[in-house]
Amino acid sequence: MRLLVILLLVFFVAAGVVVGALNADLVSYDLAFAHVQWPKGAALLAAVILGWLLGGMTAWLGLSVRHRRLRRVRAGGQAAREPDGKRSPASA
Repeated sequence: MRLLVILLLVFFVAAGVVVGALNADLVSYDLAFAHVQWPKGAALLAAVILGWLLGGMTAWLGLSVRHRRLRRVRAGGQAAREPDGKRSPASA
């Protein structure tokens, strides 16, 4: 299994080197506040990394909100006990 992972890693690194070498032309980006020129391969890599990071953060935030909501519901269920310490039939 470890050998397979290493082989896949080497393959994708080699593919990235080839894509970067074949796309060495400069691409001009005119942002509202700056003007930059990057090689096509670097721009593609930056876009992939930015998408990966934003997607990961979106998933993490979604799970965090869900876990917080579940904790709040569970904490509210414990507070719905009757004064004698027994649980009410609605919360059981």
